[in-house]
Amino acid sequence: MSLGAPSFDNAGGYGRFCQFLQERCGIVLGDNKQYLVTSRLSALLKDNSIRDLSELVDRMQRGPGPLLQAVIDAMTTNETMWFRDTYPFEAIKTLVFANHSGASPVSIWCAACSSGQEPYSIAMTADEYKNEFRGKTFPGVRIVATDISSAMLTASKEGVYESLAVARGLSEERKRKYFQEMPEGRWRIKDNLRPSITFQSMNLLQFPYSGGPYDIIFCRNVLIYFSPQVKGQVLNALTSRLRKGGILFLGGSESLGDLTEKYELVRCNPGIAYRLK
Repeated sequence: MSLGAPSFDNAGGYGRFCQFLQERCGIVLGDNKQYLVTSRLSALLKDNSIRDLSELVDRMQRGPGPLLQAVIDAMTTNETMWFRDTYPFEAIKTLVFANHSGASPVSIWCAACSSGQEPYSIAMTADEYKNEFRGKTFPGVRIVATDISSAMLTASKEGVYESLAVARGLSEERKRKYFQEMPEGRWRIKDNLRPSITFQSMNLLQFPYSGGPYDIIFCRNVLIYFSPQVKGQVLNALTSRLRKGGILFLGGSESLGDLTEKYELVRCNPGIAYRLK
């Protein structure tokens, strides 16, 4: 017997779900995002014969499992693009690559890497820099890309994208150089970029962070989803993993909060980077 369409109208259920999501992922939905929850979870609730959000929370609270991971995947998946905002990828060449000495690769952390466009864009930037300055000893990059979503990490590791996704921010020249065309209009990242990137599962709410210290940290367009308290905790934890003199990139609408005294502001025209003092 069918339970019919799941219900998203119960205010108490929505409140419980918002609280649960904030505790697990740090994401703050607010009172006006029912439409977002409905669009992302309707099919999941129906497929699992769950009547409403209260029942969903009850089942997720029983312990970790595929249902919890499916909800996290659905609620944390965001569209992104190649070389987003452009300036961070130009800036790392002048601020870090050009001044890097020694045999060790430049260490970079991409936090909340989503479907992989950011770390692959960094790997392309490093390859282009190495080819442009052949007379300079440049050991390349070592990129750690993390995300809470298992679905996004799987997609990132595969490195296969639909034509529409490839077209968002990627030039034809880079597409020809770094992608292999596949059947059904899909494109696959070539193997030469893959060894420089390690993909790992990570929840930014699990403190303290391991790894590093890093020369560069990308944590862009993530903090906007967190409460002020969680933003502060995440920024402090990121700072603890950044090398002195290292560069932090945040999203265009994000700021350092109470940590401004620890960083030097670097104008990249048009964007901003932050160098740890």
